[in-house]
Amino acid sequence: MSIKLTLHTPTSVPLETHNINPDKIKNLSQSGVEHLEMFHGNEKACLGDFFTVKGKGHETIHVEGDTSNVKYLGAGMSHGELIIDGDVSMHLGCGMSGGSITVAGNAGDWVGPEMSGGKIVIKGNAGHMVGSAYRGQSTGIQGGEIFVHGNVKNEAGNAMRRGLIAVGGNAGDFTGVNLLAGSVIVCGEMGIRAGAGMKRGTIVSFNDAEVLPTFEYACTYHPVFLRYYLKHLQHQGFEIDDRYINGRYDRWSGDSIELNRGEVLLFKR
Repeated sequence: MSIKLTLHTPTSVPLETHNINPDKIKNLSQSGVEHLEMFHGNEKACLGDFFTVKGKGHETIHVEGDTSNVKYLGAGMSHGELIIDGDVSMHLGCGMSGGSITVAGNAGDWVGPEMSGGKIVIKGNAGHMVGSAYRGQSTGIQGGEIFVHGNVKNEAGNAMRRGLIAVGGNAGDFTGVNLLAGSVIVCGEMGIRAGAGMKRGTIVSFNDAEVLPTFEYACTYHPVFLRYYLKHLQHQGFEIDDRYINGRYDRWSGDSIELNRGEVLLFKR
């Protein structure tokens, strides 16, 4: 059994819904869920003003309707499951530490900022700053997994410290900029300046990419650890050819303006 929330009043003014997560909804009555606070722009509102609620509080939440202008879905969740049938706006899974979020459509900017655990799956595309640090902060996500089956825009994994970000399509510019640790895997093409300022960590691309002059070619080899990562992605529904699992990669070490302990791995065709 799960609770179903259906958006019955779409709005051009963003809705901020920090309370739509299993931590806040679990054990609440239907009336309790309807009276949870949210923001319509800068005005306070109740969840029931915009959503039809069916069922009592539960660890599994289904969200339906045109949620493309709804922010902060799943913010702060530590357990349970959030399933979103359509598109979502910014700050999906902000600060989450556990549980799982699945989005059937596309997501806006800032997917999973301040994330420390759990899993986010986006079947469509995502915007800028996936798994990245907020502006002014030195550290991005510190754990968990973000899987985007489509494309992402700029600065995926900015200042990421731990975890895994996987992109089934293309990534924009500055993938893994200021990366501290963790792994970013891009199945499609990457934009320019991937890994700029990275200290440690791994960035993988199945296609050729422009390598910054502050990176140095190290070797061409078969990274054993990558087999396990790519097998894991196959289990998550990514279409990954065995040639990428069994093939060799050019290893570029950098960024030399920092610790020079990071790596960019480009599939060797």
